[in-house]
Amino acid sequence: MDAIRTQNLTKKYRLGWRLGKLKALEGLNLTVREGEVYGLLGPNGSGKSTTLKLLLGLIEPTEGEAWLFDVPCHKVESRLHVGFLPENPYFYRFLTGAETLEFYGKLCRLRGAALRRRIDELLELVGLTHARNRRLAGYSKGMLQRIGLAQALIHDPKLLLLDEPTAGVDPIGSRDIRDLILRLKRMGKTVLLSSHLLAQVQEVCDRIGVLHLGKMILEGNVQTLIRDQNRLAITVENLPEPAKATVESVVTQAGGRVVSIEHPQTTLEALFLEAVRKDPRGMHYHD
Repeated sequence: MDAIRTQNLTKKYRLGWRLGKLKALEGLNLTVREGEVYGLLGPNGSGKSTTLKLLLGLIEPTEGEAWLFDVPCHKVESRLHVGFLPENPYFYRFLTGAETLEFYGKLCRLRGAALRRRIDELLELVGLTHARNRRLAGYSKGMLQRIGLAQALIHDPKLLLLDEPTAGVDPIGSRDIRDLILRLKRMGKTVLLSSHLLAQVQEVCDRIGVLHLGKMILEGNVQTLIRDQNRLAITVENLPEPAKATVESVVTQAGGRVVSIEHPQTTLEALFLEAVRKDPRGMHYHD
């Protein structure tokens, strides 16, 4: 079963009289398999947040359909197994970390000893046990993002939707969140990660899709995509020095042994910029 599936998902916004409509998302066909980490990439205004809002039923599509675990997204029950961390989450800053999780746990109908155990587990998971009784007003940006991840996990969802989870976080906090996402993957969770931090996405995601001006312009397995198909590296063993100039044609005759032939990797950043550059609609986008 696919965790997420969309078909021709489209969202248009009216800009006002005589201004026509803005296509925030156009004809998105997306599939996210259970147990994988999928990175949704794109510049500001590319349609990433719109996609997440459509999947969560916060807005309605102009055209097309979407399903979470084969349940249409317009149905409330489609979100029973989904956790969500928005880009700029709002928390009651007078509550402590433990009280915050207790609040969200009760919203998810958790009670008593089961809720207390779950709070302890999540504070340990996100590395905030030491700050469980500290008010959120005293949390750093990275700590707030981690408590946000904990609240998204409070009901033990199968699917997590994370919108820019490391936005505004320092390098150490960003690394901690990256490691947490990898732990969630090992736990069997499915993660849809919206981000513009390409190096981080390259480290944690199995597959990625690049959105530009509301359209998917590139999609595939991360390791396959970043393999540079225009260059070839050949590693040889015991090759005499005089034979280097003609290695490609005489490696065997020269007494060497080919150890490996493979495509060297580029970076996800270079791949992303090249895909956007080649888009015939240009590189402009709406904020």
